[in-house]
Amino acid sequence: MIRLFSIKTILILLSLLSVSLISNAQTAKSSIQNNPWTDDQLLKPEKLADMINRKENVKIYNIGVVENIKGAVNIGGASKPENLEKFRKTLKDLPKKQTIVIYCGCCPMGKCPNIRPAFNLLSAEKFTNIKLLELPDNIKIDWIDKGYPIE
Repeated sequence: MIRLFSIKTILILLSLLSVSLISNAQTAKSSIQNNPWTDDQLLKPEKLADMINRKENVKIYNIGVVENIKGAVNIGGASKPENLEKFRKTLKDLPKKQTIVIYCGCCPMGKCPNIRPAFNLLSAEKFTNIKLLELPDNIKIDWIDKGYPIE
């Protein structure tokens, strides 16, 4: 009897462990987001800083809840429908070939809730020169701490 109980206990524990592992794998998989941009649509911070310093014709949009980069228009978190609509209205009169840079920087890009909706909106509106500022960690580490211009 004791041996049978031990085998049952082991089987139950193995079952619980496998359910736990499957559940964790599904959770991890669901947090991975597909990126709608290509590598050539990513813009390095030093490149944008140079564009700002040379006063290039670029429209910069803060689509998060972070500090404003110099010259950026603050839209607010693009994960909120009202801010995404505000962004759509802001873009209404821009030429489709206009260089547009969006950024958030609230958190690592892989977890950011704002950059994908904003990028998808720009694509849906047929803009052809879309850039996403590459802030792998956040605005503080990847922009402010490097001394790039803010307002």
